[in-house]
Amino acid sequence: VQLQASGGGLVQAGDSLTLSCTAFGLDRAMGWFRQAPGKEREFVAVISRRGSVTSYTDSVKGRFTISRDNAKATLYLQMNTLKPEDTAVYYCAAASANPRSFWAPVEMASYAYWGQGTLVTVSS
Repeated sequence: VQLQASGGGLVQAGDSLTLSCTAFGLDRAMGWFRQAPGKEREFVAVISRRGSVTSYTDSVKGRFTISRDNAKATLYLQMNTLKPEDTAVYYCAAASANPRSFWAPVEMASYAYWGQGTLVTVSS
């Protein structure tokens, strides 16, 4: 299983950016996490297998949107109104197998596969 994240870069505060993650062969809940310099990795957003359930950490609610295109095996994170505190390496992850279609875990321990990360830098 390979997860390949892309789309990171250097942007200014207030700009938008879309991250993508290809995940062939995975019929699972998918999530985005991030790790800022000197900080622990944290949950950002999750989407259930069929995309019917999403959840976000409070700091990105209303600004970020997670989505998926299962036909293209691609996960997205649309990030709007970016802030300097959004600067981090962003990781996509696939949750462990679970028969519940509405399962959308927020804890890292529920994720079995991780991408390599893509750096997002937001300048003020």
